[in-house]
Amino acid sequence: MTPTFDQPVPTNGYAWWYVDAFSDDGRYGLAIIAFVGSVFSPYYAAARRRGADDPTRHCAINVALYGLGGGHWSMTERGAPSLARTPRRYVLGRSVLDCSDTQLTVAFDEIAAPWPRRLRGVVRLVPDVRTNADYALDAAARHHWRPIAPQAHVEVELQEPALRWRGVGYFDHNRGTEPLEAAFVRWNWARAHFADGTAAITYDTERRDGSRQSLALRFAPGQAVQPFAPPPVQPLPRTRWRLAREARSDLGTAPRLLASLEDGPFYARAAVAAQWNGAPARLMHEALSLDRFRRRWVQALLPFRMPRALRHLPLRAAEELP
Repeated sequence: MTPTFDQPVPTNGYAWWYVDAFSDDGRYGLAIIAFVGSVFSPYYAAARRRGADDPTRHCAINVALYGLGGGHWSMTERGAPSLARTPRRYVLGRSVLDCSDTQLTVAFDEIAAPWPRRLRGVVRLVPDVRTNADYALDAAARHHWRPIAPQAHVEVELQEPALRWRGVGYFDHNRGTEPLEAAFVRWNWARAHFADGTAAITYDTERRDGSRQSLALRFAPGQAVQPFAPPPVQPLPRTRWRLAREARSDLGTAPRLLASLEDGPFYARAAVAAQWNGAPARLMHEALSLDRFRRRWVQALLPFRMPRALRHLPLRAAEELP
């Protein structure tokens, strides 16, 4: 795999690398996102309003753990002195993403918010399906998405909280040369894996220029990416913040909300049951409203869950990686 963690990120731009997974028994899940130029940072947004800003001043690793007994969340923003990058390695403070030819290892050591507690563990992701496909998400090609490993085996070993599980996961990458809210009004994204070893993704965007884009892609081991005719869009229940969201499911079936994993004023993540082209699918689903994010009152709420570190942490050394 070639995640190119050290790629240049332009002024006011961003790059992120995203991992998610569900356990085989369906009881647990996670999402981990490593940012250079944290796109949802209220501090970065405020800096951009004052003029051009360096994205390396606004980096974060978001760790979200889901399961019995509730969830755990951390997303502490750090500056450039806490960041180190090579083509295959991203280090931010005490957390690391390390990629070999065969495996991505994420070793995180973070503090949860808003109630402080340590989150520490290791996630190992071994791809079943890989791709070098790259998709422009806007007409000007300023925003790109790359599904690096649409389907993968995942092993999770957590020390705090103490838990181990295995499951099926996903790894992708987004990058852009301008803020997300400059190009998009909103989007709905979902990925699914199937019993036959294939995976599928739908990515529906509403752009700020009034146009729309819908990607529907199927991935299978050893095969090229295949577009497919997606099921129709159907509404999901609004979130507690009254955020509209929708998912795709075959005619005659309705997508069913299994669990709300994240419920924020501009972003929601959920586990959803649906049917895609006759096959039952469990979706990792997200809905994002950039119009909501642009509102100052929304950004004023975010430091409650997205604190900015007041000091720089020593970088985690290579020999410390489990």
